[in-house]
Amino acid sequence: MSKGNILFCGVGGQGIILASEITAMALISSGLDVKKSEIHGMAQRGGAVVAHMRYGDKVYSPIVELGSADIEVAFELLESIRYLPYLNEKSRVIVNTQKILPLSVATGMEEYPPDVIGELKRFIPSVYPVDAFELARSSGEVRSVNMVLVGALSMFLPVEEELFIMAIKKRIPERFIDVNLKAFKKGREWINNIQEVGHK
Repeated sequence: MSKGNILFCGVGGQGIILASEITAMALISSGLDVKKSEIHGMAQRGGAVVAHMRYGDKVYSPIVELGSADIEVAFELLESIRYLPYLNEKSRVIVNTQKILPLSVATGMEEYPPDVIGELKRFIPSVYPVDAFELARSSGEVRSVNMVLVGALSMFLPVEEELFIMAIKKRIPERFIDVNLKAFKKGREWINNIQEVGHK
């Protein structure tokens, strides 16, 4: 598609804003207009972080309206459900299977839901679980989870892989480029493997 709405969500410290910046750079390099907006919450304390992004031939507002997200990229399992009102039955959800316990769960006040993926699939047919933490670890840097997810996202966007690679090289410090490129490619491979086994 040459236009679309993307919602990035997760918790502070996961590199969500950087992921959205690299995605925006790649989309712009492909000739598309891009608008984005972030809400940081208590990012430094593991609070919710969400970034809205819209792209197309001409975009006037960055805000993704309720029910209009084409893709949700959830950096934490439970956060994927928090933004269900932004999705519709045609949305795709790329969700990191990593759990980061909210304070209410960590202190025993609430329980972490037992089957978040199953709950998602009740509403959204196209759910793509990604073990981004393990893929990042196998790339040599656990903090490259965000690039794993950018790689997964790139498989659904009208942008050549090389433009993402250029954006990563431009935005990431030189000493971390190789490991982040490796993580990016692992994210692409993960989605490609899911699609090959008939995921719809």
